Amino acid sequence: MRTLINQHRWLIAILVVVAMIAAACGDTADETTTTAAPGTTAAPGTTAAPGTTAAPGTTAAPGEPLVIGTSLPLTGEFSVPAIKHQDGYQLCVDLINDRGGILDREVELLIEDNRSDTEVAVTQYERFISGGEVEALFGTFSSLITFPTSAVAEQNGWVYPVPSGGAQRIWERGYENLFYFQQGPAEGIGSAPVNAALYYRDQGVIPDDDFPTKAAVVAADDFFALAISNGLLGGNVSIPGTDPPVEISLAPGFLADAGIDVVLEQEWPVGEFADWINLANSIKSSGADVVFASTASVEETISLVDAFQTVDYNPKMLYMSQGAQSEFRDTLGSAANGIAIHTAWHASANFEGRLAGEPYTNENFIEDFTAVHGRAPDEDEAIPFAVCQGIEQAILGAGSTDQAAMRDWLKARTPADPVKTVMGDFSWDDRGLPFERDYLLTQWQDGVLEFVFPVGEFPGTVDLLYPKPAW
Repeated sequence: MRTLINQHRWLIAILVVVAMIAAACGDTADETTTTAAPGTTAAPGTTAAPGTTAAPGTTAAPGEPLVIGTSLPLTGEFSVPAIKHQDGYQLCVDLINDRGGILDREVELLIEDNRSDTEVAVTQYERFISGGEVEALFGTFSSLITFPTSAVAEQNGWVYPVPSGGAQRIWERGYENLFYFQQGPAEGIGSAPVNAALYYRDQGVIPDDDFPTKAAVVAADDFFALAISNGLLGGNVSIPGTDPPVEISLAPGFLADAGIDVVLEQEWPVGEFADWINLANSIKSSGADVVFASTASVEETISLVDAFQTVDYNPKMLYMSQGAQSEFRDTLGSAANGIAIHTAWHASANFEGRLAGEPYTNENFIEDFTAVHGRAPDEDEAIPFAVCQGIEQAILGAGSTDQAAMRDWLKARTPADPVKTVMGDFSWDDRGLPFERDYLLTQWQDGVLEFVFPVGEFPGTVDLLYPKPAW
């Protein structure tokens, strides 16, 4: 059974991109009120017309700050992870400045709030590029907002490092200036929980006669969330704006490959959905013994878990696409126990990156972040920190903020000579997707987010807790 509730948000983002591509020259964009992050300065109130091209890179007088601009959804439905992205970016910039800046210039981070609105974000990135103050960009949060904003950067020849925009349709448009700082397309994320279940069955942790065989696949109507479900189900990926049209088949899908039958598929509209009890009852009535829930926010994940408790539904295995954040554990308490979540970063993976030309490890990052914020970081702070490391290395490698030189330097990275970050080493294929990056699976176990798969890659791996404990 498949229920399709709403896809208007997808259409808005796609139409924004199509309009930009079609316009040889557009009308002046509406001026947007923005909010600067603490300690930063809001961008000048200038606007740029869609389709205009700014000269890549900015030549600044010696000693002037090097301004890096980013638009984040600091309010609205994506605010929780976006605020963490802000903290990750800011910590990295502060540490760079403590070490003398970049090319002997202090770095200034310019952050504007796009209010979780794609059109606002597009206008802000257009202004960054055309205004003459910003010399480099950091990417935004969510595939939904990344899809149109990355088109702005590409159209103007600016490097666009992506922290959180994994939907495959972003990466199949033939763009030259995008670089992804996670594992790979979101369509592949479902391989982590499925392969973990298969591995632990083979190891005897999951008995053969207790292996889950019936799955419910539910998702928010969001680029990223639906991309995860699409990979699980073996759907098709259509790439808007391509000529001739490009469609990629993901058949048969990770669940079919594992011999798991899908007994329920359902979607809900982001930001508009409140009927969590009925959704939970539908999942329970389907007889599913494993649930793959692709949510757009931590709040959605918490709402669905609360609904499962209300209807007394206890699947053997429960995967959620959001929930690695400490707020998830703090809100749910013991109810988080046994929930599996994919992640791009884990404290046990002590990668050695570089910062200001010197070695800088994941352990250093955890120590510095904890000293500033009084708590340990999670992936939503580590990912943007890695993006910042990558752009710093690109500017140093290029010897300037010339966008073409930065792009060429990043494209020249290889597995033997990568960008080095607290997320590990990065080099990219022609699409901007990273080479040799495994999807990671974690699980909440007695209040600790444990690393459970893949096994043997990092120290500290523990066995999957199966079946998930009852509420």
